[in-house]
Amino acid sequence: MIGRLRGTLLGTSGNVVTVECGGVGYEATVSSFTQVSLPAVGSEAILRVFTHALESKISLYGFGSDAERALFDLLITVKNVGPSSAMGILSGGANPQEIAQLIAGGDAGGLKKLPGVGKKTAELLVVELRDKCELLLATWGASATPVVASSRAGNKPQVVQDVASALTGLGFRSSEFDKVLSELSVTADSTVEALLRTALRSLQR
Repeated sequence: MIGRLRGTLLGTSGNVVTVECGGVGYEATVSSFTQVSLPAVGSEAILRVFTHALESKISLYGFGSDAERALFDLLITVKNVGPSSAMGILSGGANPQEIAQLIAGGDAGGLKKLPGVGKKTAELLVVELRDKCELLLATWGASATPVVASSRAGNKPQVVQDVASALTGLGFRSSEFDKVLSELSVTADSTVEALLRTALRSLQR
């Protein structure tokens, strides 16, 4: 499976871009969000890639950011939302964060305004992805990028500092979560997502 392309952008046709890597031109479908972020033709381009393999063909879907790819991976887990439909949804919003906010906020009405999203699909997106999108937004931070360390986190491991920043972004005060963070079991394999889930469970008791 192809997971990443790094090469020369040869051109675009509609929502399909061609990137030459090692003498081979790869065509990938991209969202309008990714398309406007691409460099000029002839420049180096980097795309995160989802490979969709069928018996009759192999399709590549490209993403200009980790945030967009993460949201795409969630979207295609929902019934009746395939890769093409997910790309249409991603193209319908200003950015991945805006779409994640609609889902996290339970805004089915706003979701129905996106390409290919009817009432049933909008409701499924909210029911199945609301909590997951809340987590995505927390880990992205306010600008849909990875969160930065909180100045109040002191000398705690970076991953714990990131959890503290995520909790702050969700509206919690340090006085509420400092004790919870101090009790987290942190290992070399710990991720922000896993620790954040643990902290939220403790805070909601």
